[in-house]
Order: sequence, then structure tokens, then C-alpha cells
Amino acid sequence: MTQQPPSTKDFDQGLATRKQVMGEDFVAKAFGNATAFTQPIQEFITRNAWGDVWQRPGLEMKTRSLITVAFLTALGRQHELKGHVRGALNNGATAQELQEVLLHASIYCGLPAAVEAFRTASEVVDGHGKG
Repeated sequence: MTQQPPSTKDFDQGLATRKQVMGEDFVAKAFGNATAFTQPIQEFITRNAWGDVWQRPGLEMKTRSLITVAFLTALGRQHELKGHVRGALNNGATAQELQEVLLHASIYCGLPAAVEAFRTASEVVDGHGKG
């Protein structure tokens, strides 16, 4: 079985979606800070996560963002969580919806994970719309 070359369409759609959700500056920084070693993972993320999974029908973008916030809370990935809280807000989620996701996570992921997620999310939510 031969490996198919990466789809330019998936990359281009993924790049547009990644910019829409995460913001132009975030994506520019991700690619701008990439090295020869890390460039392939940035391309992989853009093509496969943003160009494939985020393009699927069945869930609205806001729902995908809220699910991602919950998953990152469960995994304790604060750096990624901060970006995806911003993405959820960009996709129309409200601070109250984010608060509810994090409260719900306190039961299923544990209080320490939720408390840390609240700290991380509050940095974004409290500053959203300012500046």
C-alpha cells in the first residue's frame, strides 16, 4: 500500500479554520517559531486536526471548541487550554458556557484539574474584549 501525498486542500482549509478559531497572530506565531525540526508537526496539526477533524459535519464549531476545552482540562494541558479558551470565545462560546464546562469537569476530571483550568481560562476570559 503506497502512502498518499498530503492534501493541499486539507492544509489550506485547515489553515483557514485554524486562523478563524485560534486567531491570525496565534497561527503566525506557531509557524513563525517553527524550526526545521518542528515544522512537520505544525503542518500535520494544520492538515489533520484543522483540515480534517474540524471540517467534519455533525458538530458546530462552538461545540467542538467546548469539547476541546473539556479534553484539555482533563489532560491538564494549560498552554493548549489557554489557546482553545480563546478559540471557544472566537467561536461564539460565552464566559458562562466556559464556566459550566469547567464546573462539569470538576466532577469528572477532579477538582485540582478544574481549579487549574479555571486559573488558566480566567486569564483569557477576564481579558477578552479588552485592548
